[in-house]
Amino acid sequence: MRRTVLALLAVGAFAGACSPPAETPGGEPAAAPATPAPEMPADAPPQEEVDPAVIMSPVGAPVSCLNDIGAAAAQRLVDRCIAVSPATHPPCNVANACEMIQDEIERSCEMYTVGEAKPAECAA
Repeated sequence: MRRTVLALLAVGAFAGACSPPAETPGGEPAAAPATPAPEMPADAPPQEEVDPAVIMSPVGAPVSCLNDIGAAAAQRLVDRCIAVSPATHPPCNVANACEMIQDEIERSCEMYTVGEAKPAECAA
């Protein structure tokens, strides 16, 4: 009996801790304590403002083949790549770097053995 009473008191204490916030006499919920806005310490170094229009891509970042050699030439390179690549998802896409597309063409053409006839796209 004593354990039951203690268990009920413990459950009541936990339930009371989980109750919604108390209401003020006017029927409105009590306001949460206001926290002050964060302030920069007086000894903090000055912060730079960065204009998003000025942000440039990093030097050496790959340029898409489309932007590098133009739409017509990039599409011809992609068509050659698709014709020779055995990969199920080859990197033959104008959004990739021309070097990546050319590497896929070379890799695919090197897979042919001496006796096999290579596609005409390998010679181009």
